[in-house]
Amino acid sequence: MSNNYIGYHFTISPKELGSEILVAELEDKAFESYMETEEGISAYVQKELWSENILDDVSILKNKEFQISYKIEEIEQVNWNEEWEKNFEPIDVDGKCHVRAPFHSMTDAEFDIVIEPKMSFGTGHHETTHMMIQHLLETDVINMKTLDMGCGTAILAILAEMKGAKPIDAIDIDNWCYLNSIENAERNNCKEIKVYQGDASLLVGKKYDLIIANINRNILLNDMQQYVDCLNPKGTILFSGFYTEDIPFIDESCTSKGLTYVKKFERNNWVSLKYVN
Repeated sequence: MSNNYIGYHFTISPKELGSEILVAELEDKAFESYMETEEGISAYVQKELWSENILDDVSILKNKEFQISYKIEEIEQVNWNEEWEKNFEPIDVDGKCHVRAPFHSMTDAEFDIVIEPKMSFGTGHHETTHMMIQHLLETDVINMKTLDMGCGTAILAILAEMKGAKPIDAIDIDNWCYLNSIENAERNNCKEIKVYQGDASLLVGKKYDLIIANINRNILLNDMQQYVDCLNPKGTILFSGFYTEDIPFIDESCTSKGLTYVKKFERNNWVSLKYVN
């Protein structure tokens, strides 16, 4: 990309939820690349598509539950690969699974996943993705019909296929995630993954042995009945995307629908839970 860009460097509190909402709003504003930073996110828009009032109707900036400030800079002819190489480190989960970019060297990990890092959300750096990988690493998924709900970059679907799951549906409501998941599945030579753009309404009439759902608390609670309805007897469901204090709400919803709690992982106040039918 040879155009000049305008970069917005956002400081966000609380960071994780605020970043997620902000990116969703910026997607409608011609912003096309994002990077997670220590303080929040950086977002980039081509100068020719930029205007001074580009953020005027971004509602989260006016939401008193979040503290968001930003600095602006003009950047000449961004080399995105160079930017990513400065910002993207490979991820190692328990020495068994590595998630890396194409410009990183191949490792001798049992599962070596290559993700094109166009955005750092869903690249495995987030605690929730890390814990879901941990759950998958210790779950026998061979020949399990699998759903990766809210698939992001399809890391979890890719790992599930590498471990023998098939066939696999990967669903995300976001168009960028849909396109990037297709690309990443191809990049990792996956043959069993079909990617769909949409929400839980796509699950009508479907049945799965394994459901992976790394979304946020409210969506999980809203769609829980649909997940349970399409989970086969003795099926497994893995959840993440919420905080320690959300466990009672998720657990009550799961157990009231007949699911049995098995195990949890916890990292920096984020949680991942495993249930069986």
